[in-house]
Amino acid sequence: MTETTHPVLTIDALGKKCPIPIIMLAEKINNVPLNAVVAVLADDPAAYTDVPAWCRLKSHRHVGSYELPEGGWAIHVRRNY
Repeated sequence: MTETTHPVLTIDALGKKCPIPIIMLAEKINNVPLNAVVAVLADDPAAYTDVPAWCRLKSHRHVGSYELPEGGWAIHVRRNY
């Protein structure tokens, strides 16, 4: 069975410096259903490593980081609880 990685919520943190993308994610992740994916759009290089680290710290799952054509990444996070 293939798990779906289509985000149900996209957080636009483009142009914002860390830790703002993580703060935005932390504020919104409980608004999506369990096992749903949230996409964090970020272009701060720190977010590329900090969001996956936050996932490990908070026991959520970093699904993947995908380059955006305009620069930055869509960092997908699965809500685990």
